Amino acid sequence: MGAEIIVTRTAERIDPESHAITLDGGDIVRAKTIVLATGVSWRQLDVPSLDRLRGRGIYYGVAPDEARYVQGNDVYIIGGGNSAGQAAVNFANFAKSVTILVRGDSLASSMSYYLIEQLKTKSNVIVQTNSEIVGAHGDDNLQAVTIANRANSETVTTPASAAFILIGADAETTWLPDAVDRDARGYIVTGRDIGKDGRRPLERDPYLLETSVPGIFAAGDVRANSIKRVAAGVGEGSMAIAFVHQYLAANNVVSSRPR
Repeated sequence: MGAEIIVTRTAERIDPESHAITLDGGDIVRAKTIVLATGVSWRQLDVPSLDRLRGRGIYYGVAPDEARYVQGNDVYIIGGGNSAGQAAVNFANFAKSVTILVRGDSLASSMSYYLIEQLKTKSNVIVQTNSEIVGAHGDDNLQAVTIANRANSETVTTPASAAFILIGADAETTWLPDAVDRDARGYIVTGRDIGKDGRRPLERDPYLLETSVPGIFAAGDVRANSIKRVAAGVGEGSMAIAFVHQYLAANNVVSSRPR
């Protein structure tokens, strides 16, 4: 379709007036409209030994099909949210044991009731409250983890073949210009949510997925109040392109294939 794909480059700045995008190295890409679909980044633990074994037993995030790779092994999941609960239920069908490490006193405040009840039906799922991972051990691959008990300050090192860290994600949007409104957590505000703070950055009603800067749209996980699901992100991407065409037509801008 005539699209140009630029890989291994980072967008560093956007000019809200001209829609010019500055890449790392100083190159500039000029556009009539922009769709921001940068997703989110997994929150990471500040434990140096985890970084050393990242991708070799230490993982941030999890895909459903990864369960088959833990067949018969001892697996740890760090986090007490729904993502952690869903992963534990799935892994329990394959792994020898699944241990959920939770910093709080229980799962009740962070995980849906139906998931907590499902976990109770899995005899090989263990929930350790007031616990956190403080170390990872192994030469080429993860072999053991060190766990600290926040209640009594005791630590224990135990065998582990994989640890999945699911402690939430953040929108990395600090590089965007101030003209692009974001909520308190950094997610991009769009559509009807624009102007709820009393300001009115647009002279007209924004399109559903349009940001506070005319012609700049946002789709997927990076957008405030979006449904954090793959299908929803794909749908919003398609919708954003439809709004791009409406914006171009309303502003008498002729769309052309990039060169």
